Amino acid sequence: MASSERPEPSDEIATAVGRYVLGDVSLGKAAESVGMSRWEFEELLSEAGFDALYGPRTSEDLDEEVDAARRIDE
Repeated sequence: MASSERPEPSDEIATAVGRYVLGDVSLGKAAESVGMSRWEFEELLSEAGFDALYGPRTSEDLDEEVDAARRIDE
């Protein structure tokens, strides 16, 4: 769907954007919750003035990712 054809955001989409921006859910989970692809949701974020965030958001998230990467080599 082209951005010029996008309907007004629903409460469901606004909630998904808010949860993503606050770090409650990942980009993929937020997109999935409103039936969009990750790329469509990322475009919607951009149109709303938000940047997509990649990688860990907290030191705990980073520790979990490092631990997961270490397990791959085992």
